[in-house]
Amino acid sequence: MAAHIGRRLRKGAATTAVAAAAVAALSASQAPGATVDDQGRQSTGDATSAPDTAADDSATGNSPYYTDLPPLNSPNPSPSAGSGDAGDQRAGEAGIPATVLDAYKQAEATLREKKPGCNLPWQLLAAIGKVESGQARGGRVTADGTTVTPILGPQLDGNGFALIRDTDNGAYDGNRMYDQAVGPMQFIPSTWDWAGRDGNGDGRKDPNNIYDAALAAGHYLCRFDWDLSQQGDLRKAILSYNNSTDYLNTVLSWLEFYRRGTHEIPDGTGALPVDRSDDTARPGVTPSAPGTTPPARPGKPSGSRPSPSPAAPGNGGSPSTPPVTPPPATPPTPTDTVHHLEDAGTGTLTAMAGHTFAERVSTRAETEAGKAVAKVRIRFTLVGDTDTTFTGGETVATVTTDASGVAVAPALQAGERTGAFAVQAAVVGRSVKGVPYKATVTARAADALALAGEKEPTCVAGGEFAEPVQVKATYRGEAAGKVAVTATLVTSADDPAENDKGPYFKDADGKAVRSLTGLRTDADGQLTLPKLYADDTAGTFLLRLTTTGGATLDVKLTVEPAAAPSPEPDPSTDPAPSTDPAPSTDPSTEPSETPAA
Repeated sequence: MAAHIGRRLRKGAATTAVAAAAVAALSASQAPGATVDDQGRQSTGDATSAPDTAADDSATGNSPYYTDLPPLNSPNPSPSAGSGDAGDQRAGEAGIPATVLDAYKQAEATLREKKPGCNLPWQLLAAIGKVESGQARGGRVTADGTTVTPILGPQLDGNGFALIRDTDNGAYDGNRMYDQAVGPMQFIPSTWDWAGRDGNGDGRKDPNNIYDAALAAGHYLCRFDWDLSQQGDLRKAILSYNNSTDYLNTVLSWLEFYRRGTHEIPDGTGALPVDRSDDTARPGVTPSAPGTTPPARPGKPSGSRPSPSPAAPGNGGSPSTPPVTPPPATPPTPTDTVHHLEDAGTGTLTAMAGHTFAERVSTRAETEAGKAVAKVRIRFTLVGDTDTTFTGGETVATVTTDASGVAVAPALQAGERTGAFAVQAAVVGRSVKGVPYKATVTARAADALALAGEKEPTCVAGGEFAEPVQVKATYRGEAAGKVAVTATLVTSADDPAENDKGPYFKDADGKAVRSLTGLRTDADGQLTLPKLYADDTAGTFLLRLTTTGGATLDVKLTVEPAAAPSPEPDPSTDPAPSTDPAPSTDPSTEPSETPAA
């Protein structure tokens, strides 16, 4: 009892300082126009940027959570912290079980690679794991990270909690009437169905495995292109996990605590949390921790029954049990009134690979009489062989219908995989016929090609072109990146047949080829063709470039005749050497001159 009271005192002292710091951080980063309703839920006037966090689309269904705050001592154990039960308890509160800690850090590493702009810290996963399940019930997990026993939250039957009727036929939570939050990160089945991940590489997505659950939580927190290094986005992400200001402040307090440092403890030795947000949520109903018996109240043994009521007047002093009043019938929710879904004027869903779809899927929820139903969750799911995603990189998006009963899905971002796929619209929490929408991704295209250089290429017959041909592709005036291009040396402007003479390319074996396929522009829409060579034929030739989308460019190639070589002298045409003797220069042999008579 003394230890328990001491812990309460420590908690009371910590609450003011920690909660004040958390609220101060929240206030500093709160978006303009933010409001808090009577349930502690926050919203902003910017509906396009704020997460939509109704109970049946939050990670946990806004299930109960642990409200224990961090201890006042340092998260790193001190040799002088003392020994015995008190020291062990402080170490257990501050430490994180080894396997659980490893799962958080692995999830952070994966998200750093997959979604680097999210800046997810593993300490945030640890803070949420602490608040949701006390670090998997103190690290009671097997070697592969699976909880020794399933961790289940209370059934969400609307009696003191959110009302979420069964969405998984009991596959995850064993409950075929209502959903329950499952596993160390407390995902409700309808959220796990799309958010679940395989974190330990065993080929399964198990919400009771800490590696799978931690990775799923990381992806969940990183959707909508949130940057968790920014206070505003961090707040939105945490509130989307469980939409409560108290929850936000509790998670922020543990996040700050773990950021100051923590340490690893053996699996199964972590301290079990005590206080839960549902301690007073349901009068007459004893709250229970996920998958456990209710914790003992001070001065009352665990599992004890309520004491009989005092004797009522006139009953002879016999104890009597007051009658149990059944809870009132739950009124129908807007979801209960939905009879069918209708298309709300969605146009043709077509986009080029790598581009954003101009049209957005729009669905209307209606009653049997055709009246609009507002405040209904519509889940849009991408189905088929496609790498297209919604804005933010997710394949599932959930949107609440507006006053006209219409829910508009986030914009679709086409991937590189071309072809048809479907967007399926369905009501969350109710089995009514959904609405499929056909969407198509076409190949990247260009509508114009231009020669990058100012001069047309020239070459001497039998030689090679000094400069490669460079072109730029554009689409509607913008650079057309990753567009397929075909290059062919055609016979003439009017004859697209492949030429059999003139310039040519070389294949991998060095053989002449006059047509190339599989060429593709770079991210800036530019393409440099392989080197061109010329045979012995002089003249003017055409290189025709075509792209997906119909862009065509003819490049003129000029091959000049080779220079004529200097002629060698022909010996047969040279004059014959003279055979006459050379005149003598000896005076004695010269004839004498006879004087004239």
